[in-house]
Amino acid sequence: MSRPTIDDVAALAGVARASVSRVLNNQPNVREELRDKVLRAVDMLGYRVNMQARQLAGRKTLRIGLVHASDFDSEPNSYFTSALELGATRAAARLGAQLQTHVVNLNDRNVVATIVGLLRDDQCDGAILTPPFADNLDLLRALGEAGIRIVCIAAGPQSREFADTLGIDDRQAGYDIGLHLAGLGHRRFGFVKGLQEHLSAESRFDGFLAALVDSGLDETAVCWERGNFTFRSGLDCAQRLLAGEGGVTALVCANDDMAAGALLAAHKAGLRIPQDVAITGCDDTPVSEIVWPPLTTVHQPLRRMGARAVEWLAGPEPAEGGETPVRNEVVAHQLVVRDSSRIEL
Repeated sequence: MSRPTIDDVAALAGVARASVSRVLNNQPNVREELRDKVLRAVDMLGYRVNMQARQLAGRKTLRIGLVHASDFDSEPNSYFTSALELGATRAAARLGAQLQTHVVNLNDRNVVATIVGLLRDDQCDGAILTPPFADNLDLLRALGEAGIRIVCIAAGPQSREFADTLGIDDRQAGYDIGLHLAGLGHRRFGFVKGLQEHLSAESRFDGFLAALVDSGLDETAVCWERGNFTFRSGLDCAQRLLAGEGGVTALVCANDDMAAGALLAAHKAGLRIPQDVAITGCDDTPVSEIVWPPLTTVHQPLRRMGARAVEWLAGPEPAEGGETPVRNEVVAHQLVVRDSSRIEL
């Protein structure tokens, strides 16, 4: 079967060949409706830009840096960044861009200079930032001064004033979990938070508390521990919460990796899940379905978010001297109920 051509894309989109070329080359003054038509056709056909031909023609290849944080002294988050990277990589291939991934030490004291230097060395035109870098206003300003366009993933409210952002409504996600568990009859909760610098994840706790209030409870019904999104921290925090005097019957974790650790803590304590203690996570990563019992969690479309970030950066640049309003897109999430919380008390 022959590979699809630019003419095939034009025919499927119902536009001229020249219009497809303008979209794929990220030329300015392209209507958003036209861009969406062409990109949908590209995606449906599996069309790939001939990078070699483009370079021979003298066109500049768009370079995008995906920057995420890691604590080099602990295990990484198992899926969050890899899912974003997969979506971004596929979109970059489709749009003829080059994606460079950088893992930066979370504890680097000169993190702003480090990240700006990496992106400049790679001659990146744009950057995708994940938490907590997505909430570092000094970094956002420095990248703006360097002329590097930015899309922030799961950023807090302040970043949304400075840069394009993509993410779910984390407060609502926490609210959905709280309402689910309170509706099952739970009255004593343990909450395992993530990194304090991850502002959107922090808002999950705020939403959870709001759900308790709406269910006739208050914040005295929950005790919490601070984790760092890793399996080990989930295990350690859950062990402390289960050993406390509060009589916890539900453990809520800010991501799936920590929830998997909480499951192990409950198993080691000889507790039945969910009869003795319910456990929930967030992200709906593959680990949520392979642990026992499978985790109740919140699905956020990470691959789609990674792809969308690349699409934004591949779009037209703002006119010189002009200002383009920042885009803050809230992506739909979904509560996924599985066996770790399913049985009513």
